[in-house]
Amino acid sequence: MRPGQKRFVTALTGTCAALTVAVVPMNSASAKPSLKDVQHKVDRLYHQAEVASERYNDARILRDNLRQDLASVKADEAAQKAVVDRVESAVDGAIAAQYEGQALSATGQMAVTDDPGRFLTQLNTLSAYNDVQSETLASYDRAKEALDIRHHAVAERTAELAGVTKRLAKDKSEVEEKLAAAKKVLDGLKADEMKKYLAAVDAGENAPIPNVPASGRAGLAVKYALAQIGAPYVWGAAGPNAFDCSGLTMMAWAAAGVSLPHSSRAQSGMGTPVSVSDLQPGDLVFYYSPVSHVAMYIGGGKIVHAPHTGANVQIASVNEMPITGARRMG
Repeated sequence: MRPGQKRFVTALTGTCAALTVAVVPMNSASAKPSLKDVQHKVDRLYHQAEVASERYNDARILRDNLRQDLASVKADEAAQKAVVDRVESAVDGAIAAQYEGQALSATGQMAVTDDPGRFLTQLNTLSAYNDVQSETLASYDRAKEALDIRHHAVAERTAELAGVTKRLAKDKSEVEEKLAAAKKVLDGLKADEMKKYLAAVDAGENAPIPNVPASGRAGLAVKYALAQIGAPYVWGAAGPNAFDCSGLTMMAWAAAGVSLPHSSRAQSGMGTPVSVSDLQPGDLVFYYSPVSHVAMYIGGGKIVHAPHTGANVQIASVNEMPITGARRMG
């Protein structure tokens, strides 16, 4: 090959390569995601939103506990302040008495009496007086120290509460951000695609309810949960018309007289642990690690739960999500 031909082929090869690089990304960029891809993306965003919302529920429980604790510590602080004020008043009185000459020294007493018996009586009285004064001062020191401890406790709880309040705002912002992102993806669907998507999301609302008997408290809890089928998922909600996952299970067991916290993570530490193979109606099943979703087992390999934003309370397979544990309440 002559030098001129070689340069031409090299240039042509480079041009083709450049065209290939330029064309391929354009084709990739113009490819419209399938409905399945959209569902996966939206499901991932909804799951991330639920993780943040359950963290929000945890922080809300902690905030409420801190508020109660802070109120108690402040009341204790006020009571101790009253004690300090009373003791301080007694100390002020003792100091005033000394300045007014009511506390005479033993030497002074000897100077004004020739009666040894009277002197001893006065000396005993003076000693007792001085003991009372010393105890008054010591009581003041102890009361003041106790008040300082309570001041520190109030400051500590106040700082904790501020930190938790900040966490709540952050989790709330993350939930809203993920939900907005999911909405943006769904807004890109055509009418027929949205219809298919909604049909898939709502499929569990019309699923047959397993005919598995449940009695006692578990029966009451299951009955309440099943009665909520069709109610919308709203993060942070616990009825009566909308629920998130832990709000539904909390209210279901509340109907059976069992108190649970509004948090899937907190609920995963309640009751008695059971294996998935031994599940009974009413048992709570927990999903993901760390726990961020909870459902109620209703028998026949099925659960009832509040799935995520955009879906309603419905029935699903117990194995629909990765299980991390199960607990029996009541």
